[in-house]
Amino acid sequence: MRLADGGRAVKLWRNRFAMNPNTSLMRTVLVAALLGTAVPLLAENLGPGATPLANADKVAPGAPATEEPKIAGMVIPRAKGGFLGLTLENSNFKLAFYDQKKHPVPADVTRATARWLVHYSVYDERAVLIPTADGMALTSAKFVRPPYLFKLYLTLIVEGSTVPPESYVLDYHQ
Repeated sequence: MRLADGGRAVKLWRNRFAMNPNTSLMRTVLVAALLGTAVPLLAENLGPGATPLANADKVAPGAPATEEPKIAGMVIPRAKGGFLGLTLENSNFKLAFYDQKKHPVPADVTRATARWLVHYSVYDERAVLIPTADGMALTSAKFVRPPYLFKLYLTLIVEGSTVPPESYVLDYHQ
């Protein structure tokens, strides 16, 4: 198939993506200007006389590790302080309790209820989470079917208390 205008469409395509000397020079100047402003900003953050790699592997002797503890699973901040860690272990919910410094603490509730919407039934799935043997977490006996992508309604209950229960609505995914 021949073009009536002698291949003009091919020439326009080539010219559109070809780089002329002015464009190449402008790109080089732009990159140099960006690097020229980024490098001094990095040097200011290091302090006077410091180099980026000079103190990278040195740790003060006797200094404690500053690594923050990790919370397994989905992290849920609590209104009264602390955190919850929600995981699925062996397809069962496990709810662990943590303080403000993210260290494990005993569960301060007697049970929790979980309700989640599923795609394979018109009814919601429900589970009751009860304390583990060590009292550090709550677990459910209900098997949770995959896919693990649903809206979860979680309620923490303290028996014999006049305080209203804590409740959370989560978009659970794993």
